[in-house]
Amino acid sequence: MGSGCLKVTKYFLFLFNLLFFILGAVILGFGIWILVDKNSFISVLQTSSSSLKIGAYILIGVGAVTMLMGFLGCIGAVNEIRCLLGLYFTCLLLILIAQIAAGVLIYLQRDRLREELDMIAGNLIQNYNPYDDKNRTLENAWDYVQLQLSCCGWAAPENWKNNTFLQDGNQTSYPCSCGNDSTNSLSETGFCSLGTVSNTTTVEDWPVRKQGCKEGVQNWLQENLGIILGVCAGVAVIEVRFLPQQTHTHTHTHTHTHTHSFIECILDGWILYLEARDTRCVSSTHQHCSSGPIITVLCSCGGF
Repeated sequence: MGSGCLKVTKYFLFLFNLLFFILGAVILGFGIWILVDKNSFISVLQTSSSSLKIGAYILIGVGAVTMLMGFLGCIGAVNEIRCLLGLYFTCLLLILIAQIAAGVLIYLQRDRLREELDMIAGNLIQNYNPYDDKNRTLENAWDYVQLQLSCCGWAAPENWKNNTFLQDGNQTSYPCSCGNDSTNSLSETGFCSLGTVSNTTTVEDWPVRKQGCKEGVQNWLQENLGIILGVCAGVAVIEVRFLPQQTHTHTHTHTHTHTHSFIECILDGWILYLEARDTRCVSSTHQHCSSGPIITVLCSCGGF
């Protein structure tokens, strides 16, 4: 019974921490992507939104600590290193606190993020100028958004009425990335000429898509943030379920019986394994072991 429980303990801890290592890599990668991606609307947001930057750094920190925790847990489980397991439990608690903080921050800042989206998109459209290299990266990102989401403007194409370049006598042009004709390619940026067949300078008659990008961008953010928050929530639930049981030691007597859950059995088996290993004697010396009191654990593992 004891050997079976010890084997389950060792393999379970290894697989559990390997899963945490993978989840940490996913969270870390998502946070880095928010900061470095230059080909989507994220690049527009992260230059102006302090909330998004803070959230990205929190994700990077949580992901890095999760990976470290998984690594320490795997090494500690395989090599039975008690100090690494102690550090593992500490990292587990820190990650749980950070995940709760990140979730609360995102929830409390959701209205502010919407306001920042409106302000950022409005300023970008107003100052859009393909002949000015100062904001070329942001402008290319906005063109990418309009092309990918098949939209024009923020709330509607009429937002382009506020564009400084068009107001300076260039209203015979329209944003190429807004065009609704099938000849537009994903590489088109800047302004396109209305041509001789069009004698109007009003936005309403532009050959562009009539749907704004606001709804599409917000849906995109909700979907992507929903994925990462779902991962964080799943990890947090696992941590809440396992942390109290993994950090609690049980002392029993031979005359008192207790009913153990499967996880309690795994932890008790691990404690029994470490205590037996620490107090092991070399039989040829016939010496008495006195490394300290041994915690006697009666592990009831169902089939073990």
